[in-house]
Amino acid sequence: MALDTLIQIDWDFKTAKTAYLTHGLHPYPAKYIPQIPHSLISELSKYGETVADIFCGSGTTLVEANLLGRNAIGIDANPLACLISEAKTTRFESNDESLLGKLVEQAQGLSSELLLRGMLPEKKSYKSSAYRPDDNALSFWFEPFVVEELAEILSWCRDLSTKTSQQVALTALSSIIITVSKQDSDTRYVRREKGIRPGDTFLKFANALLKSVSAVSEFTKQVDSRTFCKVYHSDILSAPEVSSFDLMVCSPPYPNAYSYHLYHMTRMIWLGMDYKDFKQREIGSHRKYSKVGASIETFKKEMQAIFDWLYLHLKSERYACFVIGDSTIKGEKIDNAELLSNIASKSGFVEHARLSRELQATKKAFNPVIGKIRDERILILQKRG
Repeated sequence: MALDTLIQIDWDFKTAKTAYLTHGLHPYPAKYIPQIPHSLISELSKYGETVADIFCGSGTTLVEANLLGRNAIGIDANPLACLISEAKTTRFESNDESLLGKLVEQAQGLSSELLLRGMLPEKKSYKSSAYRPDDNALSFWFEPFVVEELAEILSWCRDLSTKTSQQVALTALSSIIITVSKQDSDTRYVRREKGIRPGDTFLKFANALLKSVSAVSEFTKQVDSRTFCKVYHSDILSAPEVSSFDLMVCSPPYPNAYSYHLYHMTRMIWLGMDYKDFKQREIGSHRKYSKVGASIETFKKEMQAIFDWLYLHLKSERYACFVIGDSTIKGEKIDNAELLSNIASKSGFVEHARLSRELQATKKAFNPVIGKIRDERILILQKRG
């Protein structure tokens, strides 16, 4: 292993651009920057090999693996994460750009019509005949006219004739749902008025989709068409059946840190995803540790099972990399890197390196009670045969 090279890297990447190509398709809290998996994949794997991310989230590792000529395998219990990961690694088919371009024009046209209609004294509300979820959350989090526009857009996305175009369109739709809702932000689950007007939802979707088409088009051009990306919607604790891989790079759950099911709830409702099921499967959620009674022993037990599974699927003498910071559970600070290293040793891994990086002040903000994570470790483990 080129350990000397890894040690010399400035892992802070303070001035690096992080939203290039498809990395900016969709907001996703607490994700790590692409330069981290890029560096690890470059040094610890070869062209044509397979890289896995067993907590793939929004697909950062998968995108970088494909861009570097590696195959990619992603696993996540969050159905929204799987959709985003698939969209970010989409390779356009022949007519995808045309289909999505028409959708952009359709949304722009309706937006202009509704914004103009809003200036008229005898304005009439827009009504869509399309399906919308039957959930009380819609009336609580969205203005009635926003519900109508989202329902119409959802029907357009569902009617697209190719799976690849659907993935990109639905991800663009998902990316604006919090923006047009009354939810303060991705990381603040409180209501506030945002001054959304009739027609704004169509316009925001058109803009998001336009940017997505451009990004996926460029990704399609840059990526080696011989590589693949396979995303498994699965709870890793259920031991999914996947093929063996040459390297694993991930940012695992931080115990007691973040409740993805809660902050993604409205997106999942609109997209027909079972957020209640995901809530039960989410490993590190703040809810699980603050309300359900999980403890550090819970996390140890879960991670032990995961390392046992990982040992069976990672090829011999190869590396598993974990990017993780500390947690606070019941007032006690937990050194997660040390914890993972100790657990992994019981499954047949040895610690090969532990690198540190300082986070930017705006990154990795979790629950205010827990505080911000100021630094994190890159733990590199090796499977011994």
